[in-house]
Amino acid sequence: MSGQALSTRERTGVGVIVTAVGVMLVAANLRPAVVAVGPLIGVISDDAGFSSAVAGLLTALPVLFFGLSAPVAPRLANRFGIERVIFGALLVLIVGILVRLIPSAAALFAGSAVIGAAIGTCNVVLPALIKRDFAHRSGLMTGLYSMTLSGGAAVASGVSVPIDDALGGNWRLALAMWAILALVAVVVWIPQLPMVHRVTSAAPTSSLLKNPIAWAITVFMGTQSLIFYTFVAWLPQYLVETGMSPLRAGAVLASAQVVALIMSLLAPIVAGRFADQRVVTLSVITVCAVGFVGLLSTDVWPGFWAACVMVGPGSSISLALLFMVLRSSGSEQTGQVSGMAQSVGYLAAAAGPIVIGGIHDVTGSWTLAMAVLGLVLVPQALSVLGAAKNVKMTG
Repeated sequence: MSGQALSTRERTGVGVIVTAVGVMLVAANLRPAVVAVGPLIGVISDDAGFSSAVAGLLTALPVLFFGLSAPVAPRLANRFGIERVIFGALLVLIVGILVRLIPSAAALFAGSAVIGAAIGTCNVVLPALIKRDFAHRSGLMTGLYSMTLSGGAAVASGVSVPIDDALGGNWRLALAMWAILALVAVVVWIPQLPMVHRVTSAAPTSSLLKNPIAWAITVFMGTQSLIFYTFVAWLPQYLVETGMSPLRAGAVLASAQVVALIMSLLAPIVAGRFADQRVVTLSVITVCAVGFVGLLSTDVWPGFWAACVMVGPGSSISLALLFMVLRSSGSEQTGQVSGMAQSVGYLAAAAGPIVIGGIHDVTGSWTLAMAVLGLVLVPQALSVLGAAKNVKMTG
């Protein structure tokens, strides 16, 4: 019996609500362990003696492993079932978070890699689960899922410095506190374990690999990820070097993440009302571009401009997931394009924090480094012409 048939029969009433709550709690864990590094990156760099490029690796390494784990995730789901793979990934996430407690640079980077592998697995299989179990409300569910992603990131951005202060400047312990949230998700996900829904075709077909729409979605996913992870990694440091306190810089990033949270909910709901999402998507990219220009050209209203920047990736993560659902012909193909987009996209995005940090090391200018980041909006806008067009993929 297919996974979709089981879903229709078994996930009804309370079961659907329990699944939805479980999905939200899993989603809440897919950003904090990575994003929490940004507000503390100055402290971490000073303590460990890292350059900006090496410090950028702390954010880039999880994103790299998002991409490396993406092709493996559907194969695991095919063998063990989506529900059990998510449960296992949450356990691995807890291990990765706790490994960073070990007082060594090797453990810090190793834990970050493990965290990336765990989160990357969930990144791929959750959209397929949403397509299968919530196909009739894909826009709403995608919005809620993405909103929770952004919410987790916003909380992590806002509380990382206060937690670090409360713990007496013990940044390793501050980062490790996110294991508690992952443990809650593990407990709530336990009722899903009796379900065994498998993904039947792990790898994208050759026709999908040649499909321009699939590649447009992949470019869109990669560029928005590059902007998001690079911006949240270096915005606090950029603001601190302009004279802002680390606490206020973290608050600015958190406020911008709240805007991203709101947009991640609204964007797919609004876009889902249209057969063609190009106008909606290009509009949020334009707001993001305006934010970059304002942030880098004036010292006033940094919070406002940062919020404008985050309108872009906040909306775009939801829209990328929505494109995977709307452009595909079924849950199997959704899983395939999700794996393709997240594998290639995250591998490309992983270069962002390192490259931007390296530009700062060479030039000594965060303005120039952030301006280079803003240029990534150009290929993202071009990808919209295919990814948001009202047409189904074949293959």
